[in-house]
Amino acid sequence: MSVEVNKAVVLRFNREFLEQNNIEVLKEIVHKDFTNHTAPGAFPKNAEGLIGFIGMLHSGFSDINIEIHEMIGENDIVCTRKTIHAKHTGEIMGHAPTGKPVAMNVMDMVRVKNGQYIDHWGRNDVMQVIASL
Repeated sequence: MSVEVNKAVVLRFNREFLEQNNIEVLKEIVHKDFTNHTAPGAFPKNAEGLIGFIGMLHSGFSDINIEIHEMIGENDIVCTRKTIHAKHTGEIMGHAPTGKPVAMNVMDMVRVKNGQYIDHWGRNDVMQVIASL
């Protein structure tokens, strides 16, 4: 697959799954052997872990919008630097809704194989933002 096709897969993951919590899209764009090498806490390192973590975010935050600052691709790797903007409108990890807007900073590296996520590595401040609510 070309770098541009791989970037389109990553963009679709961000728009359809992360922003909209559409878990059906994972059947198409996440490989059955996917590994999230930096899955937080007790979340599994597979697609089920993605579903659980993003579901948790959507239970605590609404109006999720992802601003992609850069997307760089080379061979089968796509990297993004992005900010997740949202509003704290639901309970999350023991924090009652505050109505506050939040911004969570993320850097991701994804390996794409045949149009599907196969590996993910990332760093973000999501847990620190939640802890600060």
